[in-house]
Amino acid sequence: MSVYRPKGSTVYVFDFQLDGHRFCGTTGATERRAAEQVEADERRRSREKLDREAVCAGAPLTINLACDRYWIEDGQHKSNSKDLFRDLGRLVDFFGENRLLADIRDDDVAKLVAWRRGHHVQRRGERKKGAPPPPLIAPATVNRSTTEVLQRVFVRAIRIWKLHLPEAPHFTQHMLPEPVERIRELRADEDEALAGALDPDYEIVREFSLASGLRMRETLLTWSQVDLNAGVIIRLGKGGRPIRLPISSEMRDILVSRRGHHPEWVFTYTAKRTRKDAPKKPGRGPPKRVRGERRPITYQGLKTHWRRRRAAAGVENYRWHDNRHSFATNLLRATGGNFKLVQRALNHARIETTAKYAHVLDDEVRAGLEAASRTRRKKSREKSRDGSGGAA
Repeated sequence: MSVYRPKGSTVYVFDFQLDGHRFCGTTGATERRAAEQVEADERRRSREKLDREAVCAGAPLTINLACDRYWIEDGQHKSNSKDLFRDLGRLVDFFGENRLLADIRDDDVAKLVAWRRGHHVQRRGERKKGAPPPPLIAPATVNRSTTEVLQRVFVRAIRIWKLHLPEAPHFTQHMLPEPVERIRELRADEDEALAGALDPDYEIVREFSLASGLRMRETLLTWSQVDLNAGVIIRLGKGGRPIRLPISSEMRDILVSRRGHHPEWVFTYTAKRTRKDAPKKPGRGPPKRVRGERRPITYQGLKTHWRRRRAAAGVENYRWHDNRHSFATNLLRATGGNFKLVQRALNHARIETTAKYAHVLDDEVRAGLEAASRTRRKKSREKSRDGSGGAA
């Protein structure tokens, strides 16, 4: 059965195979008939993509077909698949769907980067008439959403599809310099201000972030990713790397307090207004929202709520990601500088990434230097006294 409703879920999902390729995902529909229509549309689109690939097998590969194939084989399974789908579409829009992959050179990538640098941060529903435009996107955003995505397509084309692309761009030359990430810890007065400014349902997410060290997107868990009996959280993290995080007593208390709120999602909020308008397409979009019901906290919703309430709290120069920094620095102090343990807790692939928290041990190093200096001076004075006594 290719359309079914998982246990404890209110929406149907689809799961089918075509020519050895598996396609799965949520339909967003709570009724079977609507879900079957969504599944039929997905089958049709997937068949069209596979047919295009079959026709073009051995022929020069276009950027459109390359992005399609990358998405089917790898992209759709990434933890950030929604963002990646949008980023791949942006590449096709820029180059044109008929542009051959082999014809994309360094000069083209340089133009792509310059074009992307001119884009502004998108903040829905917040810009008022006459207000200045939002800031330009950061160099890191250009790298992650554009240059690195195109690089992934080229790497797969060369290594997996065995295409001969002798003039492939030198992507490292097109990466924009990024400022060194600063480590920002949360002060006690800031913690108190934020706790009072955030809605209780969102404040509990912030507390869980500080207790677990998970990134914002990783914090939005489903119950299937939480095993309270085994005491672990298992899910995919950044770069598709699996996360296996032991559950502390503080984390357990938070998770247990969320039980019974929603059959699928851990963190939810209470809807304050009823949304009566129906989705534009049958089976698409969220179902009607009813005042007082529990709704899952979404990534975009959490970002918006955090940005507004942080400003209301008067806390400046503190990002949500700094919750992770606060977690790491506290853990490093508590373990006496055990970098391997902190690396494991943060799910860092390399110890060098964890080493940026070395400044946390500055006080301990300073204390050690002072102790060594006192010992050296004491020995020097004793030696001086011994020497003068011998001369007399």
